[in-house]
Amino acid sequence: MKQSLNQRRWRKFKANKRGYYSLLIFSMIFVISLGAELVSNDKPYFVYYQGKLYFPIIHTYPETTFGGDFATEADYRDPYILKKITGSGNFALFPPNPHSYASINLDLDEPFPSPPSSVNLLGTDDRGRDVLARLLYGFRLSILFGLTLTIIGTGLGILAGSIQGYLGGRTDLIFQRFIEIWGAMPELYLLIIFSSIFRPSVILLVILLSMFGWMGLSDYVRAEFLKSRNLDYVMAAKALGVGNLKIMFRHLLPNGMTPVITFLPFRMSGAVLALTSLDFLGLGVPPPTPSLGELLAQGKSNIDAWWLSLSTFVVLVGTLILLIFIGEALRETFDPRTR
Repeated sequence: MKQSLNQRRWRKFKANKRGYYSLLIFSMIFVISLGAELVSNDKPYFVYYQGKLYFPIIHTYPETTFGGDFATEADYRDPYILKKITGSGNFALFPPNPHSYASINLDLDEPFPSPPSSVNLLGTDDRGRDVLARLLYGFRLSILFGLTLTIIGTGLGILAGSIQGYLGGRTDLIFQRFIEIWGAMPELYLLIIFSSIFRPSVILLVILLSMFGWMGLSDYVRAEFLKSRNLDYVMAAKALGVGNLKIMFRHLLPNGMTPVITFLPFRMSGAVLALTSLDFLGLGVPPPTPSLGELLAQGKSNIDAWWLSLSTFVVLVGTLILLIFIGEALRETFDPRTR
């Protein structure tokens, strides 16, 4: 039975064991991080209290619901509330890691940052927050940021490169001069200026980095369009009266997607590194947002707290290695010279 092109490419990708298993491992970790609230949270899944079921992980309940004295939200790690919801026939089921990224462990006998223990498996940071929880939530933020930045940058790069390559001539010349001027702008200085004017946020970082992240990919798309725009099937489509947009995005773009797909994991790893670097310099997401770069900065400030730097280093380097292996497998998959 004759296989389609996508089926042959998938078999070729699976034949690259390093890239295939890297994709499986990365996908598994990413799916777990998407449900970080179900894995690491200081609120229980449910509480069985005096014959009624409560779901604190979904709804907010005041302390008075469980026999407390205040009408504020219940602190389920407070020994008084914990005794109420687990004693006298009551029951509470907590996540595997009963800490959120912002919860502070005030019951430790050691100063912050404290080393790994049975309570905090990877220790705490300099504010008493659980490192494992911050790594899990920070990994999710980094990957989602990288995906968003990659999608926006790829879309802008494809649009700019396709217009340049297909139209050519004066349009291509003007675009190239614009890219040269735009690429010469000091990106880091602009980030410093905007971070001092506006409140730092993930959305602001995505906008600023997307303004510069499309230029590298547009060159590859432009080259593919320049190479293919005078081929016979394109000239035949023009002769039949097919519109330019249809030729660009239905005929030329699918044949020029090889460099785009090949560079996606590498662009994503670059976006993750960019966010980590900005957070390390204090120009990234605002506190108390969990961030890998912020943990690295804490490790730099607390040299004796080896668990801060080591755990973050393992997560960051492991993520980049997996993405690079996936990118190499994709490059070999779409390379017609490899078998």
